[in-house]
Amino acid sequence: MPKPRVTSIILAGGQGTRLHPLTQTRSKPAVPIGGKFRLIDIPISNCLHHGIRTIWVLTQFASESLHRHIFQTYRLDAFAGGFVSVLAASQTTDNKGWYQGTADAVRKNMTNFSQAGDTVLLLSGDHLYRMDFQKFIDFHNKNNADISLSVVPVERSKVGELGIMKMDLDFRVVDFVEKPKEDIIVKEFEIPEELRLKEQFAGAGSSKSHVGSMGIYIFNKKVLFDLLEKYDYDDFGKQIIPAAINDYRVFAYPFTGYWEDIGTIRAFFNAHIDLTKPQPPFNFYDQEKPIFTRARFLPAAKISGSVINSSIICEGSIIEDASIADSVVGLRSVIRSGTRLSNVIFMGADFYDESSNSGFELGIGRNCVVQNAIIDKDVRIGDNVQLINKDNIRDGERNGVIIKDGIICVPKSTRIPTGFVW
Repeated sequence: MPKPRVTSIILAGGQGTRLHPLTQTRSKPAVPIGGKFRLIDIPISNCLHHGIRTIWVLTQFASESLHRHIFQTYRLDAFAGGFVSVLAASQTTDNKGWYQGTADAVRKNMTNFSQAGDTVLLLSGDHLYRMDFQKFIDFHNKNNADISLSVVPVERSKVGELGIMKMDLDFRVVDFVEKPKEDIIVKEFEIPEELRLKEQFAGAGSSKSHVGSMGIYIFNKKVLFDLLEKYDYDDFGKQIIPAAINDYRVFAYPFTGYWEDIGTIRAFFNAHIDLTKPQPPFNFYDQEKPIFTRARFLPAAKISGSVINSSIICEGSIIEDASIADSVVGLRSVIRSGTRLSNVIFMGADFYDESSNSGFELGIGRNCVVQNAIIDKDVRIGDNVQLINKDNIRDGERNGVIIKDGIICVPKSTRIPTGFVW
């Protein structure tokens, strides 16, 4: 079989501390998204839709559920070729430690990448976006680039969370800094007026003052290997990219579509609420390029006597005489009579309950009120429970229920007794 022209490496080892408690028992790329998918499905689906079928996924923290999902979902046709292969952090005679960063993770697996194509597409495993990778690759080749970064215009408030850069009028990167905090540096990296006049930034608007890296890179394979051998750096954004600017042709590819780094509870919550809108910014309903995930062979949702508005209800759910608005209801969700949900992400369950379990039935009980909340999988909520943040707490914890940035979070497998109010 001929060597692939483009190989993808997906960095999926992130611990996702800012997304806790959703990452309490799973890695960030394994977090459910959109009711029935996982974040890792986004980059893999983008690759497969653009003919990239040689994909390595590098994993590390709490990776068991992520490995299981990948193995059960992505079994490529042997006749067409290609694979989705997991490379978990492990000890060898040469490397006895964990991955220390994104660059270190790739470096420790370089022997596996010896058969990679001449072009390496480096992706993050935890972003929400759709991208035509062929256009990105064409941009890279047209500019005879050694490294290309996919970038988006961002507001000043997001600068401290991203790598930002300066570029010339041909989009060649001339300076790069990761997550700057100092006002003088932030000011220095604002988009100059002559660059704003370019059609690629026509829709940016005056509020988007900087150019941020999306954490999506194209490397010429030889350049990637040379940089990892030359520098003992651990991270691409903080170290490898800035070091490469002077010696290599580094270009920025302006991306104009929707992209969201699901890095915090607030970002995760907002991205889901956006999905319930009539015209959501991210489209899961693309018939030509669907997002792939594991086939579960579940029955259709069963709904009786309920009022549901601007919500997503996934298969296998059972809803009885409930009121649901602006919410995402995941697989096998059970919501009992008299319950009201508003602005809720309910992830559902991994199984159906076959017994009452001493009063703690799987799902949400009767006459409950839940609003502005994320409810993880396999929870058991009793009757007459109110999760409404009645005291407008920004951050706190009580009886296993957590409030972060004003959002109520119920961790996986939590039991909430009848009558609980918070």
